[in-house]
Amino acid sequence: MDNVERDSVDACAVRQYLLALQRDLCQQFSSEDGKGQFESDPWTRPEGGDGISCVLTDGVVIERGGVNFSHIFGDALPAAALPHHPELDGYQFEAMGVSVVIHPHNPYVPTAHFNVRFFLAKKLGAPSVWWFGGGFDLTPYYPFTEDCAHWHRVAAAACQPFGEDLYARFKKWADNYFYLKHRKESRGIGGIFFDGLNEWSFETCFAFIRSVGDHFIKAYRPIITKRKTFVFGQAERAFQLYRRGRYVEFNLIYDRGTLFGLQFGGRIESILMSLPPIVRWQYNGYADLENPENSENPQAKLMKFLEPQDWLGMTVA
Repeated sequence: MDNVERDSVDACAVRQYLLALQRDLCQQFSSEDGKGQFESDPWTRPEGGDGISCVLTDGVVIERGGVNFSHIFGDALPAAALPHHPELDGYQFEAMGVSVVIHPHNPYVPTAHFNVRFFLAKKLGAPSVWWFGGGFDLTPYYPFTEDCAHWHRVAAAACQPFGEDLYARFKKWADNYFYLKHRKESRGIGGIFFDGLNEWSFETCFAFIRSVGDHFIKAYRPIITKRKTFVFGQAERAFQLYRRGRYVEFNLIYDRGTLFGLQFGGRIESILMSLPPIVRWQYNGYADLENPENSENPQAKLMKFLEPQDWLGMTVA
């Protein structure tokens, strides 16, 4: 984190963009669902900051979806965060972002996660320190090659104007980050992930964040549209609920956004809106409850998809 204030940092512009992005995503997901509407829940933080939590529950397509904006600030980093950033001891800070998690009803529609965030720290007599972070990743239950390839091609398009190697770097970061070490398996098929981004000017970094934000819905909405009417039964639903357990485990053990929010005394309801409303853990792994003799165990088939691979070079029929 060797960033110094090379040019003007406009936190107000970042906030305005994030709020506009939140409104647009809520509108697009509501339109795709066809029935459900996001409940807007504004909140303030006594220690400093505010936010708007927008949650859709029990829609036609979306079982639970959250599109949250938060902006918190304070005179000093909490003690839990200082070991990771000792150089910021004595700095005032502010952090803001939009975080999205969509848990669909239909097991053939993947769960999707997206966030973009901005961090700024200031201290009298010292240069400002800032960075961006974020990305988006896909968690399918019954994956389709064409969907996964589409997801990654849109992610690559978001990165392309900012460097030929950027997608490859951030894809690898996502593959490594969205990995459950205790399970020795990936959470999903990844996408892009980055943190501490300040290698360019503020304006260029901000433009990249806007590109990521604008491409997320282009990556996800066509998949929802294509798969939301697929017929499913008890077995598919049971497997979806089983795999949702992996999502919960990752968010509560590894997710930086969740840990950051808890360290900073964030609003618990907003932090945990990322969790699915219904989930199951099954002792000794997954068994097909409807067809116990089924040799095509969906867990074994899914594991092949979740191994990191070259989705851009994938041949799609």
